[in-house]
Amino acid sequence: MTAEKKAATLGAADASPDQDWPGGTFKKYASSVDVARVAGVSQSQVSRTFSGSSKVSESTRKKVLEAAERLDYRPSLIPRIMLTHKSNLVAIVVGGLYNPFYSTVLEEFMIRFQAAGHQVLLLHIPNDHALDDVIPKLASYRVDAIVSALAILSPAGAATLAKLKIPVIAFNTAVNNEWVTSVSSENFEAGRQIADLFIARGARSFGFISGPSTSPASARRREGYEERLRERGAGPPTVARGDYRYEGGFAAALSMFSGPSRPDALFCANDLLAIGAIDALRERLVLRVPDDVLVAGFDDIPAASWASVGLTTFTPDAAAMVDETISIVLSAANGKPLATKPVVVSAKLIERGTTNRDLRS
Repeated sequence: MTAEKKAATLGAADASPDQDWPGGTFKKYASSVDVARVAGVSQSQVSRTFSGSSKVSESTRKKVLEAAERLDYRPSLIPRIMLTHKSNLVAIVVGGLYNPFYSTVLEEFMIRFQAAGHQVLLLHIPNDHALDDVIPKLASYRVDAIVSALAILSPAGAATLAKLKIPVIAFNTAVNNEWVTSVSSENFEAGRQIADLFIARGARSFGFISGPSTSPASARRREGYEERLRERGAGPPTVARGDYRYEGGFAAALSMFSGPSRPDALFCANDLLAIGAIDALRERLVLRVPDDVLVAGFDDIPAASWASVGLTTFTPDAAAMVDETISIVLSAANGKPLATKPVVVSAKLIERGTTNRDLRS
C-alpha cells in the first residue's frame, strides 16, 4: 500500500512514511509523535502510558494503545537507556569462532543472558587483535558490561575502561583491576599436568605450539608446561607459534620437526593446532603418533574424540565458566563491585590414544 492510499484510509496523521525498495516498499517505524497525533494526546502521555505510569487516565491509556496498535508502534529503548543509564546490553567480544569451544560457549551465553533479561551484542575481531581496538565502539553502544575472550594489552586501554566505568569480564584470561575481572580455565596447572604425563610416558625431548602472541591462555599453558619440565630436570621445550587454527598447527609442526632435533612429545595450545600437527606428522613427516611423538591439546572439541584422532586433551568446564561470568555481570548490573581476584575453573585431563605409548619395550 502506498503512503497516499494509507493516509486516505487511516487519516494523514495515521500514516507512517513508506520507503521505496526493489521488492516493493518497507515501512518506516512509527514514532511516539505519530501515536500522539492519532490518539489526540500529548507525546508525554504516550511515554507515560508505555512506562506504566499511574498518571494516565484509563480513557487516555485506551486511546494510546489503540493508536499504537493501528500504527504497529513499538516503544524505542533508546530514551529509556538515556534516562536509566542501563541498556540491558552485554557485549561479547570474541576472536575465534572457528574454534568449536567458543561456538559452544557463545551459544550458552546468549541463551543464559536472554533468559536473565539481557540482550547480547556480538563483536568478532581477528584473534591477533586486542580488546583495546574496540573499546570506543562498545562505549558508544552504552553496553552495561563487556565479556571479552581477547586480552587488554595497553595501559591506555585499561585507563579508558576505568574512565568509562564499564565492567569487563575477561573470559579465559587471568587479569584483575578495579574495572576488569576474569573467569578462566586452569591453564597453568594444565601445562604442569601434561608435562608429568609426557615424562611418565617416556618422553625425553619436548615441544610446544602456541597460540597467537596476544593470547594469555596460551601463555599460561606454556608457562606451566615449562615450569614443570624444569622441576623434573628436563630441558626447555622447542617452541613454534601457531594461530589456534588447524592450518597453523600443520605448518608449525612441519617447521619444528624438519630440523635436526625432533621432540618426542608435543603440547599444543588448543585442539585445532594439535589435530593439524598430527596430520603433518603422519602424512608429511611419516612419523607415528604416539609411538614416535606424543601429542596433546586443549579444549576437548568434538573432533578430539573421533576414532581417527583420539586426542589427549583437557576439557574445560565451560558451563561453570559461563555460570561464573553471568553471576559477575548480573552483580555488576545491580551496582556491586567486581570480584577482587580472578575466578579459576579447573580443567580435566582426558587421556586418549595420542599419548598411549607402549613402554614395555
